[in-house]
Amino acid sequence: MEKKTSRIPAIEYMRGVSMLGVVGIHVGSQYLANPSPNLALVALFEVVTRFAVPIFFFISAFGLFYHLDLEKPFDYAAFLRRRAKTVLVPYLAWSVFYILHYTVVFRNTMLLHGKVFVKYLFFGFGSYQLYFMVILLWFYLLMPLWIWLVRRMTPARLAVLFVLQVAFDYWSSFLFNAYAIENFYLRELAVNRLNYWVMHYVFIFVLGGWFAVRFEAFRAFMACRRGALSAFFTASLVSMLGYYYYLIFVRGYDTIGAINTAHQLCPLGVIYTVAASLFLFAIFTPDAPAAFRPVLSLLGRHSYFVYLAHPLAITYLGFLLERSGRVMTAPLALAFYVAVVILALGAAMVVRKIGERFPVVNGLSIGIWR
Repeated sequence: MEKKTSRIPAIEYMRGVSMLGVVGIHVGSQYLANPSPNLALVALFEVVTRFAVPIFFFISAFGLFYHLDLEKPFDYAAFLRRRAKTVLVPYLAWSVFYILHYTVVFRNTMLLHGKVFVKYLFFGFGSYQLYFMVILLWFYLLMPLWIWLVRRMTPARLAVLFVLQVAFDYWSSFLFNAYAIENFYLRELAVNRLNYWVMHYVFIFVLGGWFAVRFEAFRAFMACRRGALSAFFTASLVSMLGYYYYLIFVRGYDTIGAINTAHQLCPLGVIYTVAASLFLFAIFTPDAPAAFRPVLSLLGRHSYFVYLAHPLAITYLGFLLERSGRVMTAPLALAFYVAVVILALGAAMVVRKIGERFPVVNGLSIGIWR
């Protein structure tokens, strides 16, 4: 059947684009060390890219459900075994690597203490990008629930779920005071909720699964409404940027306060994520323009490794910049971003080649064991 065997280029391309967005967010964090950053560049790094992490959940759900036959019994144990190889093992390998790396680089042996080590693994603290994998693992553990939801989902129920998602994310981001909890362990779980609460991304995950099991209808919908989807994306992006500038120029926020408010979990951010998911899928279906396909395929193929490894490039390029005594200006920040992508992508290609000879390398680094 086509649903089980056909390749969907859009998924690969979206992985690559999302990976570039994640790198932008983290380079933007480095750029904010500049006491007078360019507000437009901050917006590019920290606002325009805000679809990047949640769209990965859309892509992940789409891939899972596209290859899942909902008419057959779900083999939960086999599913978890496969996901453990592709996500859990690389997560543990990279977490241990980063913990050991930062222990040596920053001479902080506290990271190796039992309770601290377990805490870092549970919350994805080994490196700042690893929390995504923790949330993804929780999505996998709850896969029977998502199957139950997708089977019963209708457009009306999706609308209700969207409203509930916006309300929950707003409550979690702006109303919930985790520090008021007196019990130490419960407070820790609540304070670090963004690192493992799947509830923040349920709608986008279910949406990806719902479209996957109805792909032919979804593809027809995109073909007929590409202009409308482009307009929706443009309007949502302009709204996000408008909100960011409103916070700065009207409400008096500093740049850090503005980007910590105009993020992917604010109401406009949830809408922006949905718009970006649909827009990117539409423009990459049935395929991207021929001139862009090689680059998009390359980025998509190596997006997993780049996602996991790019903090190393940021760290050591940051050390070089610090030793030079130069402040990260806007041109330097753009060059820094390009250098991080090139270094991480080059490393991904080298490691993939090594892994072809020694499969355990690819297995530990990106979950490919063949």
